[in-house]
Amino acid sequence: MGGCIISLLKQFIMVLRLEKGELILSLYLDMKLPLIKLIECPRDAMQGIKTFIPTDKKVAFINSLLKVGFDTIDAGSFVSPSVIPQMADTIKVLEQLDTDHSRTKLLTIIPNVQGGIKAASLKQVHYLGYPFSISETFQLRNTNKTILQSIDIVKELLDISAARNKELVVYLSMGFGNPYGDLYSKEVVYDWSAKLVDLGVKIISLSDTIGVATPAQISDLFGYLIQTFDTVEIGAHLHTNANSWEEKMTAAYQAGCYRYDGAIKGYGGCPMAKDEMIGNMPTEQLISYFGPTQLGEAFNFMAFQEAYALASETFPL
Repeated sequence: MGGCIISLLKQFIMVLRLEKGELILSLYLDMKLPLIKLIECPRDAMQGIKTFIPTDKKVAFINSLLKVGFDTIDAGSFVSPSVIPQMADTIKVLEQLDTDHSRTKLLTIIPNVQGGIKAASLKQVHYLGYPFSISETFQLRNTNKTILQSIDIVKELLDISAARNKELVVYLSMGFGNPYGDLYSKEVVYDWSAKLVDLGVKIISLSDTIGVATPAQISDLFGYLIQTFDTVEIGAHLHTNANSWEEKMTAAYQAGCYRYDGAIKGYGGCPMAKDEMIGNMPTEQLISYFGPTQLGEAFNFMAFQEAYALASETFPL
């Protein structure tokens, strides 16, 4: 794992990063390193676990995360309990979270307009997260809607969000390829991203749902989207294994991405994608990668250690 040494001089910031045995020097003239937004995703970590995690354990764990200083916590979803039984108690969990003493905002995943209406009615929820797949097969598997039907849903969710003072986050699922043989190219990603931006979407999280992205792909897609849609926040929801997280992170960061989803210990993945889930980006690696300078003064490292320890008691793995 790369280390980072930061030296503040009069005219520039010098960053030395150890990557694969080579010392890389970067100079940032008259500027500060960008602050990073971390989105912690206990919902993504829990959703594929078959053993039901008791509501009180979920509440205790997410309350511990609320003390850390994450920008956002993905805390639940309004998917049918018959599809994702683990999320059946989302409302009960949200109602017991101590959001009054935290600046962290809560996000819930919604698969349809009904879920959006329900989430938008809750004071605890700030972000509505909609999974929009550029793979027709996966969109049908995940939301029982076609891509064109999902465009209409995005329109309605934007209206619902505006009416209830919420924000919509669109997850561009299967953003780096799919296992179904559906048409995929970077031009497909560009085209659907442009359509979403034209509708008024302000936050897009490019998602490597099955963990197939290469550093070159990540660099290419993030570089294009960030430069082309400079008024839109482009985030990274990258699934990965223990051997490839750093090269994926480095590619996204060097392309200008400053918003990242993660889950403690890399737990989770998407149970709707294929039989074998690929884990999430480990939050502890993100924290180590960016460090105090880029996570900001509000980030509480001691609170994170407590949440990290509690994760072992929460997840029946």
